[in-house]
Amino acid sequence: MKKSIFVVPLSFIFHIIFINAILYLLTPETYRSGYSILYYNISWFLVTYSIDFYPTARREGFNTNLRNFLLLFILYGLVFFTSFTFLGQQNYKPTFLVLVYLLICLMLTFFRMLFYFSRNFYRTKGYSKKIRAVVIGRDKNLKKIRQVFDTPEYAYEYMGYFDNSNSKSPTYLGNIQSSYNYIFENNIQEVYCMASRLSQDEIKELMRIADNSLKKIKIVPDNKELFSRAMSIELYGAVPVLNLRASPLDVEYANLIKRIFDILFSSLAILFILSWLTPLIWILMKIDSKGPLFFKQKRHGVNRDTFECYKFRSMTKSDTSDSVMATKNDMRITKLGRILRKTSIDELPQFFNVLKGDMSVVGPRPHMQLHTEQYEKSVDKYLVRHFLKPGITGLAQIKGCRGEIVEKADIINRVRYDIFYMEKWSLQLDLSIIYYTVINAIKGEERAY
Repeated sequence: MKKSIFVVPLSFIFHIIFINAILYLLTPETYRSGYSILYYNISWFLVTYSIDFYPTARREGFNTNLRNFLLLFILYGLVFFTSFTFLGQQNYKPTFLVLVYLLICLMLTFFRMLFYFSRNFYRTKGYSKKIRAVVIGRDKNLKKIRQVFDTPEYAYEYMGYFDNSNSKSPTYLGNIQSSYNYIFENNIQEVYCMASRLSQDEIKELMRIADNSLKKIKIVPDNKELFSRAMSIELYGAVPVLNLRASPLDVEYANLIKRIFDILFSSLAILFILSWLTPLIWILMKIDSKGPLFFKQKRHGVNRDTFECYKFRSMTKSDTSDSVMATKNDMRITKLGRILRKTSIDELPQFFNVLKGDMSVVGPRPHMQLHTEQYEKSVDKYLVRHFLKPGITGLAQIKGCRGEIVEKADIINRVRYDIFYMEKWSLQLDLSIIYYTVINAIKGEERAY
């Protein structure tokens, strides 16, 4: 019996003991009722089971399970806080309960990180039994799969590959026909087949051998050079379908998390910053130049839908405001406007756009309609950025790709960063972008004009 089968039950039991210990020590009223104890423990089981919180995949790690962590904390947080209302336990102050739950979340995160660190240490030091694997067929994906096999934390032992074309590579083991005996003689546990290099009969024969010998066989589909870092495979019944533009935000709960964050963050910004800053800027603007407090401009958002984007006015009124971007030493910019643009304060009214749902706190910056029409024809993959809500700030902006577009490379790099953000989104990435946006605003940016 494999020792790994005990990992999930032991992890579950450890977490249950820890949660009960915290609640018993800090909120003893919880344990005056057997119903409360059952409520917390059964709820933990149901929540973790429903989101598949305890992964068993060999290539699973702390970072790959991060979204499940966030979802778990949200769902179990609802369980935790509603219990003090429905179960009649109202003897604790809300601030104290928040601190108790934050302690639970922090300690669970620490223990989970410790678990993955210990597992990786166990594997890299050779204490874990390695999975012996071979590849049958050689194409351009072989190198990428080798990178997985060569990662010590995954504990694979890559034996080599078979292919009908002769090769002098040290990992070449022979032709495909010779692989059948090799698999048995060398106790191979996992066989990876490149569909592009195998005939239907060869794949069927390998499947037959695997099914009758307790060997795991995995098929790497013929990619036709279409694979990308954002691709995922979805099953429509029994038919595999490649989604070439997958994003973490395709999942409903991820969108929900991002939307909740947007509402909370924009509400706090409006309440604690814009509430006093807006009248102050209005007074200074009246002294500096004539015109309205806010500047409204139609821009393209998610799915290329049009919305009105709000800013503090930083220019004098002109006929070119909707067609010409601000340039260095632009005569249209007012004295106050230069300060607002240099510190990015002019963008703060867009928190109202976020609250309305037209924008997000973090995302690709929205462009003027005229520029969208121009770039969608001249810049490859430009419209991909419109799969997401536009943001007040974004990855491209903290990487220096902001402001005036002087060369074509400026917009190309901006699009690349926007697509990368879409493919790799996480709440942690959003928080990091917000942090560096604030730091850059304090320092002042060269291209902020």
